[in-house]
Amino acid sequence: MAEIGVRKKKCPPEGAADWLTTYGDMVTLLLTFFVLLLSSATIDGYQLRLILAAFPGLGNFTGGMTLEAGPLAELGNTIEALPSMERGRALSEARREAVSIFEPEIRNNIVRVTQDERGLVISLASDAFFASASARVNIEQTREVLQKLSRLLSSQQLADRLFRIEGHTDSIPVAPDGPWESNWTLGSARANAVLRYLVDYGVREPQFQLMSRGEHSPIVSNETAEGRAYNRRVDVIILTEGAL
Repeated sequence: MAEIGVRKKKCPPEGAADWLTTYGDMVTLLLTFFVLLLSSATIDGYQLRLILAAFPGLGNFTGGMTLEAGPLAELGNTIEALPSMERGRALSEARREAVSIFEPEIRNNIVRVTQDERGLVISLASDAFFASASARVNIEQTREVLQKLSRLLSSQQLADRLFRIEGHTDSIPVAPDGPWESNWTLGSARANAVLRYLVDYGVREPQFQLMSRGEHSPIVSNETAEGRAYNRRVDVIILTEGAL
């Protein structure tokens, strides 16, 4: 009997189709292109927060699709306030300007420029501005910094803003026989001293609030001398509406 031949199935060629190679190359080039764009771009923190705030349920970012005012209400996160882009943009521009004009002082750790839920924070290193346990401004060394700060706060883009000056100390108690009852009073006196010079250099006093935080808002641990030096500071804050 003749054997019935078994028809062998034709195996497909090994490997991916030729078009996938070209497609993969294109996707890789596009990814590289966008990575290069991102790495060379300056990320606008305000714009990023605005985008994140548009989505509910993103960790600490609230607002967005809700009807309640969240901590980012100034950025337009409520239906009633759609959206106050100009005010947020003014704060972003103020940060860029502050980083530019204080560039030498930032490099020398005399000034820090940061941003948090309160607004734009310009921190003045207490060791540069005040002697230990003193609220007398070392004006000969810091006059230029205070004049720059006054010009920034007096600019037209910040004409409708409110500012807060917060005095901070480290955790070491004041001397019992010294001029200060506590770190609260020392922080308050330093904040007031900075305001007096800013007013002399042209800011509008009604735009300001004064506050002492004493030793209770450290930015690093008070366990080391360097840490305590960072915590002894005066913060000048360009306030967001949510922090008023």
